[in-house]
Amino acid sequence: MSENSNIQKQTKKLFAKLAKIVAPPPELSVSEWADLYRKLSSEASAEPGQWRTERAPYQKEIMDAINDPKTEEIVVMSSAQVGKTEIILNTVAYHVDYDPAPIMIIQPTVDLANTFSKTRLAPMLRDTPALKNKVADAKSRDSSNTIREKAFPGGVIMMVGANSPTGLSSRPVRILLADEVDRFPVSAGTEGDPLSLAVKRTNTFANRKKIFVSTPTIKGASRIEKAYEESTQEKWNLPCPSCDELQPLSWDQISFESVAMACKSCGSVHKEYEWKRGKGKWVANNPSSKIRGFHLNEMASPWKKWEEIITDFKRANKEGTESLKVWVNTSMGETWEERGESINSDALLEKTEDYSSEVPQSVGVLTCGVDVQDNRLEYEIVGWGLNRESWGIKYGIIMGDPGHEHVWEELDGVLNASYDREDGEKLQIMSTCIDSGGHHTKTVYDYCKKREINRVWAIKGQGGTGISFIKRPTRRQDSGVWLFTIGVDVGKDQVLSRLRATTEQHGYCHFPNDPTKGYDQDYFKGITSEHKVIRSKGGQTKHVWEKKRGHARNEPFDIRNYATAALEILNPDIDKIIESEGVVKPMVRKKKRKRARRT
Repeated sequence: MSENSNIQKQTKKLFAKLAKIVAPPPELSVSEWADLYRKLSSEASAEPGQWRTERAPYQKEIMDAINDPKTEEIVVMSSAQVGKTEIILNTVAYHVDYDPAPIMIIQPTVDLANTFSKTRLAPMLRDTPALKNKVADAKSRDSSNTIREKAFPGGVIMMVGANSPTGLSSRPVRILLADEVDRFPVSAGTEGDPLSLAVKRTNTFANRKKIFVSTPTIKGASRIEKAYEESTQEKWNLPCPSCDELQPLSWDQISFESVAMACKSCGSVHKEYEWKRGKGKWVANNPSSKIRGFHLNEMASPWKKWEEIITDFKRANKEGTESLKVWVNTSMGETWEERGESINSDALLEKTEDYSSEVPQSVGVLTCGVDVQDNRLEYEIVGWGLNRESWGIKYGIIMGDPGHEHVWEELDGVLNASYDREDGEKLQIMSTCIDSGGHHTKTVYDYCKKREINRVWAIKGQGGTGISFIKRPTRRQDSGVWLFTIGVDVGKDQVLSRLRATTEQHGYCHFPNDPTKGYDQDYFKGITSEHKVIRSKGGQTKHVWEKKRGHARNEPFDIRNYATAALEILNPDIDKIIESEGVVKPMVRKKKRKRARRT
C-alpha cells in the first residue's frame, strides 16, 4: 500500500471521528430521553434506579405527545398510583437537559409547591447525572436557585401555588405543568381563576406546551373532567387474551370472587397478568380534537394489584359515602356524581328507635355542639361508638339573651351533668364546640377561656372547598382563648354521608323515638334543611351548600357538625375506651320495625 493511500485512510478515520464529535445529538422524545438518562431516587420511588418506560407502557404516548409540534395542550385525568407525577418530572428533566425552556409547575398551594420541590424535584436533580451539574446547589450562595425557583442554562423552573397571585403573574413560560388542578382554588386571591392566569404566561411562545394533570372530584365542578371532555378522550385499551378485542380495563367487568375481568365481547374471564401482558393502545373517542386527553384508572397500574383495589372498594363501601367518593376519584379516576341533593326528613323520622336507657350501651364517648343565636342557645349531645357510629342523646334550646349570665349558667348545667348508660355507667361530655360567630363573639370567648380545661372550645366556621375540617387552633391575642377554625363544607359532607349510611356501613346515625328529647319533626327538618347546588363564579363551577327553599331553620345541621368537630378535636381511641369499659358492640342488629309518623 502506497504512503499516499495510507494517509488518505488515516484522514478518513480522523474525519469520521470529528463527525461524531461535532454531530448534533439524535432527536429524542421525552420517553426516549427518560429511558436513557432518568434515574429514580430511593426516597421518592419504590423501584429506584434506571427509569424504564416499559414498566408502565401507557406512559409513553402521554410523554411523547409533548414532542408533537401539532399538540399544544395535554390533559391527564387519572387515578392515583399510575405514575402521573413521574410524567411531570420526566417532562421537566427533558427540558432542563435536552430542550431548555422556562418551565412553570403549579401545585394547589404554595406549601405543596415547596413540598414538591424538596421531596420530588430535588432528589431527581441530585440522582440523575445528566441533570446534576445543570442546576446550582440550593445551599450555595447562587441566588438563581431557591426552593421554588431553579435556573439552568437556557431556562428556569418556577414552582408556584395556585393560591398565590404573585407567583402566577411572574415571567413568561413555554412549558406549563399544572398538577392536581381539581384542588386549585376558584380564585387566586382577588385575581381570578389561577389556571387562566397561568395560561396567559405562555402566550408569547409559539411552541408552548400546557399539561394539565389531576385526579377528578365532583361531577359538574371538576376542572380536569371539563378539560378531558374537550379533548380526544383517549382510554388505555388492552386486547382480550381470548379474542383480541381491544377494550379499557373496566370495573364493571371485574369478578370479586375470581379477581379477574370478563371480556365485553366474548365473555371470557382472565386474570390480571393475562390482560396486562397484552400490547396496549390508546383509543380516542373524540379524535378530531386538537387537545390530547388521556384517562387512566388504577386497574392499569403495575404498582397496584386488582386484589388490593377490590379490598379498598369493600372497605370504602363499608365506611360510607365519603370514603366511596374518595375511592371513585382516586382508584377509578372518575368524577363522583351526587345521588340527590340531600336526605328526606321523613326518611330519618322513620328510622327512629326506642332506646333502652338515656345513653345506649354501645356509646363510649359523648360530645356536644352549641349554636349561639341572639335570643337563645341551641345544643345537641351526641354519643359515639365504634367506626364513628352515633346516637342522638338530647337536642335542647336555652331561651334568653346570651349577653345575660344566667343563660350560660344553664349551659353549664348541661355540660357538667352526667348521663346514664344502660350498664349503669355515668358518662360526661368529653368535648364541646361553641360557635363564636354572630353578635356574641366576646361572650363566647370569655366563656370558653374559663372552661378550656374541660375541653370547651370556641370555633369559627369557614366555608369553601379545599379547607380541612379541623385546622390547628390559634390563640386570640385579644382574649387569650384558643380558637379552632372548622371547614364547615367538609363537615357537612361528612354529616350528610353518615345520615345516608345503612346499618351495615360505618357512621350510621341513630335517633331516639322520643320527641321530649328534642328529636321531633322540626329537628329532622332542620338537619335536612340544606342541599348542595352548583354555582358558577369567574367561569368556574363549584358545589356550595345552601338552604332549601322553605326551610328557615338549619341549626340542627350546623350543631351536628359542631358536635362532630368536637369529636375530631378530642380524637379519642373509642375502641380502647369501649374495651376497657366492657362494652360490646352488637355484630348484627335486628331490623327496625316501621313506626307511625309522629305529629
